[in-house]
Amino acid sequence: MNRAKFTNRFIHGAAASAALFFGGCMVGPDYEQPTAPVEPTWKDSAAEQEDILEPVVPPTVKWWSESFHDPVLDDLIEQALVNNYQLESAALRVLQAQQRLAIAIGNEFPQQQQVTGGASRQKSNGATFNNFNIGFNVGWELDLWGRFRREVLSAQANVDASIAAYDGVLVSVASQVAQNYLLIRTFQQRLIVTRRNLEYQKESVRITQVKADIGAVTDLDVDQAQAIYYNTEALISGYEVSLQQFKNNLAILLGQPPGEFDYLLAEPEAIPLPPVEVGLGMPQDLIRRRPDIRVAERSMAAQSERIGVAFSELLPSITIGGGLGTAATDFNKLFANSNQTWQLYGLFEWNVLNYGRLMNNVRLQDATFQQLVSDYRQTVLSAQADVENALIAYLKAHQQMRSYEKSSSASQRAVDLAQIQYEQGSIPFNTVINTLQSNLAQQDLLVASQGSVGTNLVQLYLALGGGWEIREGVNPVEYLPESTVDAMQARTGIWEHLVQEDEAATGSAEDLAGDSVDESAAADDVLLEAF
Repeated sequence: MNRAKFTNRFIHGAAASAALFFGGCMVGPDYEQPTAPVEPTWKDSAAEQEDILEPVVPPTVKWWSESFHDPVLDDLIEQALVNNYQLESAALRVLQAQQRLAIAIGNEFPQQQQVTGGASRQKSNGATFNNFNIGFNVGWELDLWGRFRREVLSAQANVDASIAAYDGVLVSVASQVAQNYLLIRTFQQRLIVTRRNLEYQKESVRITQVKADIGAVTDLDVDQAQAIYYNTEALISGYEVSLQQFKNNLAILLGQPPGEFDYLLAEPEAIPLPPVEVGLGMPQDLIRRRPDIRVAERSMAAQSERIGVAFSELLPSITIGGGLGTAATDFNKLFANSNQTWQLYGLFEWNVLNYGRLMNNVRLQDATFQQLVSDYRQTVLSAQADVENALIAYLKAHQQMRSYEKSSSASQRAVDLAQIQYEQGSIPFNTVINTLQSNLAQQDLLVASQGSVGTNLVQLYLALGGGWEIREGVNPVEYLPESTVDAMQARTGIWEHLVQEDEAATGSAEDLAGDSVDESAAADDVLLEAF
């Protein structure tokens, strides 16, 4: 075996042995997930509502498709999940967290790897001297107390938190698209109802004018009829404003300028009504399902590891290193065996005079962790309240809709009878006015309640945290648009091997940094072979 290969294997072997010898100790607390108050069952899943709720059945993943069966809504959500810029930003934050993890993993390996070289020429006492040198230096702070391993664990937890945050954005975007779509359909139907009632009121204006012309009634009836008519006409303008605003909101969610989106929902359609039955799952499922709870839990885990990092700074550190090189006054003899140089060194450091500052840092990290524990428990409680609030709103929206259906039918019958009786002169016009106003209000309330059933169901699924599972374990980075990846690659030329298809989100921490470690080891081999 030649000297270069022996030296190469000696250095890597010594590094591995040191890691095994010194790597067993990790100071600081090991993370344990804190408990959080969780109710045993949903308050509104009592026996009297068993025909509506299925508390043990978990919510469906693609709830928008299974609940509304609306191909237009399915297509809109699919477009949003591809083109939404908030979702793209969240995926890029996952990529950033992965790179921080790779950096943390790199710190477990020799932190200083330098190729040095120089050439100089000087004159002293009438003589001229040349000096040429080239070398390779390695320095490695041993992970005696687990500081670097804690940093890796903290970075890994931050990766998990960033993925959970991505899931939260995904759920939010899907819910916002569904909410805006249902509101668009609701206001389209409100416009239809209002315009239909406007025709009834227009007919009343005509009848009162005819009766006034023959002296059967006074102009008071005409003025009252016109007042109702123009008031309803003004409602239409307000509804058209709201309708366009919801369309604009939906366009932004789809990553499109509002002006290029109007054509898609130009024609009014019926409000999609979901089935009454809803699968809720159990309250304990929220801790695993809701992205914001997972973000809070993973943030705690990351902070817990920082306590150990702070503890490690109270203890001494040892750095070992060495170098190989060659130096000569004649460049042609630079690589001769007789001119080779080497060195080994060890460095001991202990910040004994900074104990007050370092101990305060431990306290700071521990207090921060305890704050995150409180935030986590508050998040779990708030999540349960969100579900309960959305649940009661959804249940009562169904009840309201059924009542408004009966009220609207009765109101329409009253309008038809009032028109006939007024023409016959058997009732005063005030009765007609009351029936016309009531009919518009009742039909509008019915349409609004139909829309409210759908939007409350969307809010319920948002509270349950469902929908992100469509990722099926795929790294969110894979969903970055090709144009974004191409722009990053064109800017730096170093992304192609990291942002690629089939990269699993559940890959080990070492896999994320494997490329950089392999490249470093290959460079070491090339340099060592030179000696």
